Amino acid sequence: MSKTVKPYKDSKLGKKEQVTQMFDTISKNYDGLNRVISLGIDVKWRKKVVKIVGENNPKQILDIATGTGDLALMMAETLNPDKVIGLDISAGMLEVGKQKIAKAKLSEKIDMIVGDSEDMPFEDNTFDAITVSFGVRNFANLDKGIQEIARVLKPTGVLVILETSNPTKFPFKQGYKLYTNFVLPTIGKLFSKDKVAYSYLSESANSFPFGETFNNILKKNGFTHTEHQPVTFGSATIYTAKK
Repeated sequence: MSKTVKPYKDSKLGKKEQVTQMFDTISKNYDGLNRVISLGIDVKWRKKVVKIVGENNPKQILDIATGTGDLALMMAETLNPDKVIGLDISAGMLEVGKQKIAKAKLSEKIDMIVGDSEDMPFEDNTFDAITVSFGVRNFANLDKGIQEIARVLKPTGVLVILETSNPTKFPFKQGYKLYTNFVLPTIGKLFSKDKVAYSYLSESANSFPFGETFNNILKKNGFTHTEHQPVTFGSATIYTAKK
């Protein structure tokens, strides 16, 4: 990434602490606002991720940057694993997720843990599958975070990442820039408690490396067989990789 994008430009806190503060603040209205901003398309993207993960019939799954647990819930309901662990640095987001999991009667199958993706409390070679949806761009140290994922993934396991990317073809490129630079931050300012949160989310999305550039970052940090699949005209990309 060419530059480090942080939520609060005037804050002396590091990126990790700022991201934690931001998600704690917006946690209660994050789900509803996210559905509006993404027009519900993010649900379809997650279903694609679940389908890819399911090809390996995983029993132990780790969902990093799980947030309010949308993907963790979807995998637990669809794939019938033994255990799904949702990891996130925001206790506020996890609390919302725990309520959703309890409502779905899946508390025994899904564990929600406060933790740092760059220093995870798991043994080497623990998980059959690891997922990250819209989370890697929030890593304070991208290389370190990916190396840590490689450490806890089994040699036979699969990593599946869903992350924003930038459309490259006209007119989708121009429309996406207009939407992320103006529409998304405006909606966020109107309906969110944190007036800068959605400006950060759009700025971090626009500046994050994608496509073959991100594949190369995965390869540099311990992964092979990397593939990427753009979805919805390239506004997001699904990456798959193995150790």
